[in-house]
Amino acid sequence: MIDAGKTVLVAFGVLGDVNLQRLFRPERIAVVGASATEGKLGYEAMANAVEFDVRKTTQSSSAAHQNAERSGDGTVYPVNPSGEGEVFGEPFVESVTDIEETVDLALLAVPAHIVPDVVAECGEAGVGGAVIYAGGFAEAGDDGEELQEAVIAAADEHDVALLGPNTSGFVAPASNLLASFAGGVERLRPGGVTILAQSGGVAHQLAFSAHREGRGIATMVGLGNRANVGFEEAIPYFDSDPNTDAIVLHVEGTDDGRALLEACRESDTPVVAYKVGQADVGDFAESHTGALTGDHALYTAGFAQYGVPTVESTTELFDGGQALANSPEPDGANVGVVTAQAGPGIIIADRLQRAGATLPALAEDTQDKVGEILPGITYAENPVDTGRPMPEFGDVVEAVAEDDNVDVVLVYELFEEALGFPQETLDGLAERVDKPVLFTTEGPTESMADDLAALRDADVPVFTSPERGADAAAVLARYTTLDDAAADGEVSADV
Repeated sequence: MIDAGKTVLVAFGVLGDVNLQRLFRPERIAVVGASATEGKLGYEAMANAVEFDVRKTTQSSSAAHQNAERSGDGTVYPVNPSGEGEVFGEPFVESVTDIEETVDLALLAVPAHIVPDVVAECGEAGVGGAVIYAGGFAEAGDDGEELQEAVIAAADEHDVALLGPNTSGFVAPASNLLASFAGGVERLRPGGVTILAQSGGVAHQLAFSAHREGRGIATMVGLGNRANVGFEEAIPYFDSDPNTDAIVLHVEGTDDGRALLEACRESDTPVVAYKVGQADVGDFAESHTGALTGDHALYTAGFAQYGVPTVESTTELFDGGQALANSPEPDGANVGVVTAQAGPGIIIADRLQRAGATLPALAEDTQDKVGEILPGITYAENPVDTGRPMPEFGDVVEAVAEDDNVDVVLVYELFEEALGFPQETLDGLAERVDKPVLFTTEGPTESMADDLAALRDADVPVFTSPERGADAAAVLARYTTLDDAAADGEVSADV
């Protein structure tokens, strides 16, 4: 959840030794290696970058880029000494040093071997941050590692924050900042979850999956090789970001596991992590982002000791982040389940308990209240089983939510068009009872689309299977218990 201190921290602009504010929240952008040839990296990067300076449109990406009305004052500059004329309404510039105004962010769509010189040139021009798309650095062996060291040296000399190399960039939908060359990112919606992924591919996969389900993101970041911006720099920055209500991590490995864990523990914003590499994929991972995966069990233990719940899939990762972002922090791990169908309720109860959550007995007055609402109810303890959706279903949910024995509420019902969802009850219920209320359903997509959209607009975390709902509730349960345990904890494992 957002706290008042966030805005103050962001306003300073510089966190630690790296100028992250100019990297992630620029006012002026240059695309170095911009191209007027459709399909080239420099064209695609420029096509996305100009969205930062145009009115939001519902047109397709290509149509939007070609027909966009300029609304800014030239905040995106195409840089290419070979470029002629203009691209997307902006004239080519030979060098960033020729731009009269100071550029905050440079997107480098240039070959790997010239990146050190381009970074040095950006530094001389006063550029604050750069995204390096090219691969062929530390992940490519000794020669690539040497090249990456040269890039870092050039950046350090001029205080340039580097995202990458070997990354597809980042996206911040609320400001139309599309620092990525991937197609379709202009369609991503604003939301409260920030994605910090070691892999740009995973970052985009998470963001597109969220979009497909009607969810939004605060910022999506592919860290790549983490030249001088890694987890330990990005987590504190986005912890201070007023748009970020939860941070999700995709971790292959890191050179300094302790620094990563310390950054997580210091974060007031909830963090959930997916550490890959239970099987032996070390060589493959190292060839990807130059990361040594390390011992999976040690990482998992470290995250737990530092208050970070871990998951085992990208689906669980974003679901957990969504639940954390859109919910009050629970007081404990006690989950009250209300289901309109017994079979899914049994799956939920089983999965919750195996994941470390508890299903407490409901207070007697709660059970009495449920019995009064639905005389002869199938099961009124926990889970509460109503047998099927009915007009009183919302009243049952509210009764369970008001039970002092319950810290998290998880609701499941199959969609019935004649009844819809208990939207009036669910809208604002979490705030009224000051505890998370999650909703899980399934049904024909086209029939329940409007009802689902209404719930999401009301910031109700919605999931589409018993397992996903249970896993998200379990993340909330583990988060509060791990957070309490981590207050004075120390990692004994050397990750």
